[in-house]
Amino acid sequence: MRILVADDEEMKRVTLAQDLSAQGHEVITARDGAEALKELADGGFDVVVTDLKMPDIDGLELLHRIRQGNAPQPEVIIMTAYGSIPLAVEAGKLGAFDFLTKPFRNEDVFPLLARIESKRRGAVASTAEPIETTIGNIDQAVVGQSSAMQGVRRLIEICARCDANVLLCGETGVGKDLVASTIHRNSHRRANPFVKVGCTLFPSQLIESELYGHEKGSFTGAEQRRLGRFELAEAGTLYLDDVDDIPMEQQAKLLRAIEEKVFERVGSMTTIRANVRIVASTKHDLLQRIAGGSFRQDLYYRLDVLRVNIPPLRERREDIALLAEHLLKRFAKDGAPRLEPAAIEVLRRHDWPGNVRELAHMLQRVYLVGGGAITANLLLGELHAAARKLQVSSGPFHEMIDKTERELLQGALEATGGNRSAAAAALGMKLSTFRDKLAKHGLV
Repeated sequence: MRILVADDEEMKRVTLAQDLSAQGHEVITARDGAEALKELADGGFDVVVTDLKMPDIDGLELLHRIRQGNAPQPEVIIMTAYGSIPLAVEAGKLGAFDFLTKPFRNEDVFPLLARIESKRRGAVASTAEPIETTIGNIDQAVVGQSSAMQGVRRLIEICARCDANVLLCGETGVGKDLVASTIHRNSHRRANPFVKVGCTLFPSQLIESELYGHEKGSFTGAEQRRLGRFELAEAGTLYLDDVDDIPMEQQAKLLRAIEEKVFERVGSMTTIRANVRIVASTKHDLLQRIAGGSFRQDLYYRLDVLRVNIPPLRERREDIALLAEHLLKRFAKDGAPRLEPAAIEVLRRHDWPGNVRELAHMLQRVYLVGGGAITANLLLGELHAAARKLQVSSGPFHEMIDKTERELLQGALEATGGNRSAAAAALGMKLSTFRDKLAKHGLV
């Protein structure tokens, strides 16, 4: 869906927009009600998520003006730190879809968006669209004419037509998040939530609560009941990004939740059914992780039912021109960008270690510096600057840091008799980070 997020609190505005974009939505932001109205004048929004308290034009006034406009009108979700029954009633009378009280987790918006999608379709979609429609949607989302990407699109189509678990494999920046959301948005679960869990973001002591939720008082700081990602994704898709970062001690419970489709919140004995489809991603070779003792083999086979290998950009250079044109449309709001033929050749020659993400950031930077004109000289300048930074980071100082890090890791392992959990704790590291550093220095 196309979503407008209006909030004068920059941190909430930016993080909410990022999380919604990660779900596959197109997101535009506005710093206040006046800027939101300017964006709305162009139309085409499905949902507006707006703060209640903003300077000049507040959320209720913005809602009022939206409802005075011509159809079709977007659904409006009001968010505020000053939630009260009278305000909720007033917003409801003006036609707000729902009301969220700050502070709230960004994931709390996902079920509301799923309800809006269901409402706009007329009912929860339980039957598949014609295959021609699905193929068209996938072709629009996943850009590329290479044989490798044609194979990826065929696999996405297969994944979208069934309910089997999916494992996405590929380097950082190849577009695993995009593929995951595309699978969901073309599956029979598309009217229900798509919930992403960045497994690398949570320390081992919190990942259980994030996945399954917790009861009030179940641990220090648990001041109220909290739903986990499995419950938030009910009847939809749960996307486990960087699944290899889930600590070994938590993998057995995850296996049970996937295999038996049941789990319990932290601090509760009540079993909850888990009606979710699992899509997981990794940038590592999980078979190597299994051999190293950091990933369960039985969990791997549960996740790797359907696999999609997403190739790095350097292996599909013929797609770069098409990708560049597609990416430029995202931020070229003031007319079509001017991309020199010579610039395309520069793009094709670069190896793009950061893949599509690096390409997008480079294009945006050059577009802004060049005032809309993307020339070969500007691109070469930016690429050389990036290469110089890489050389600095890999110089003698960096080598000394690496040597010291390796010695610390070895010392911690020796001091704890090879106990990795204890060694990680002694160094103040997450166990997953400790394992990654061991692999980096060949100490596995």
